[in-house]
Amino acid sequence: MKLLHVESGRHLYGGALQVLFLLRGLQGLATEQVLVCPPDSAIRQRGASYADRVHAVPMRGDGDLLLIARLRRILRAEQPDLVHLHSRRGADVLGGIAARLVGVPAIVSRRVDNPEPRWQVAVKYRFHSHVVTISEAIRQVLLGAGLPPEKVTCVPSAVDSELYRPQAEHAWFRQAFALTRDERTVGMVAQFIPRKGHRVLLDAIPRVLHQHPRTRFLLFGQGPQQSAIRRCAERQGWVQRVVFAGFRDDLPRILPCLDLLVHPALLEGLGVSLLQAAACGLPVVASRVGGIPEIVRSGENGELVAPGDAERLAVAINRLLADRELAARYGKAGRERVLRSFSIRAMAEGNAAVYARVLGRPPVLPSHPGPA
Repeated sequence: MKLLHVESGRHLYGGALQVLFLLRGLQGLATEQVLVCPPDSAIRQRGASYADRVHAVPMRGDGDLLLIARLRRILRAEQPDLVHLHSRRGADVLGGIAARLVGVPAIVSRRVDNPEPRWQVAVKYRFHSHVVTISEAIRQVLLGAGLPPEKVTCVPSAVDSELYRPQAEHAWFRQAFALTRDERTVGMVAQFIPRKGHRVLLDAIPRVLHQHPRTRFLLFGQGPQQSAIRRCAERQGWVQRVVFAGFRDDLPRILPCLDLLVHPALLEGLGVSLLQAAACGLPVVASRVGGIPEIVRSGENGELVAPGDAERLAVAINRLLADRELAARYGKAGRERVLRSFSIRAMAEGNAAVYARVLGRPPVLPSHPGPA
């Protein structure tokens, strides 16, 4: 089975990271893999470690109609059995059109749970033989918009549980972030965009600091709202309590050192940072929205609150900061849940089963144990 993957993301987090995991996990399940990505993307070099070939082509978004011609030329040259489209930024619809023109079946991954009008769903997904969602919540959104159940399969995202593990270097962590021994740390890993809920966390901070004044909030990530959120924190006088840590490529080293992770998203397809935190044995406080409850089981490995509810968010954070035994129990359960349900191997085999169904072939079994 020869596969051609199309990923338009430029940074190696979220969807692009999942594509890298999939390329890695499909080794032994696919005879040949080809990756198509932008020239300036982080996955271009990393993907070459797992793909047989990498084609770097410009991808400028939904209005880049010339992408159809670029992909069409590559498809004709490579002649894959199937195309897997991984991104929304032009690659989903335009890639589907290119595959249709060449006569190659295409599947598309959907990673967000925002609703789409029924007419848009009917038009958009007519170019795809199948849709893979990263959570059951996203699948239900598409079913509610009229997509037939037999055309949509949920295959959850994965986390590298060998890279993300409960191995804390507290001395290094305190030095790296100028922390004292008595300070507690609450982390948030997300792009600075409205739906991630940074403002909800800012509203919760006074209630947390009232009970736990030696708490630091470490915000990891970047995005268009970063400056606005920073100004808001400064106006509230939290310069010493809120750290804007930016994008970090050493999260596997950082996350195990935090006391807990918070994710107050207003919309969320699944939440890769939640998987990473859980793999590190970290308790999680998050919104009960989208696919998050598929990772975080309230009372088992974390706490869930209604989206936008800053007061309940603060209550949940305070509870875990006050009860170290409960936090440790949640962290252990989270790690076990990741190993059981969100491994790279499970994601690869789930996608491979979809490929086989679309191509009318029997499922391919791995020729080697593969990554966990």
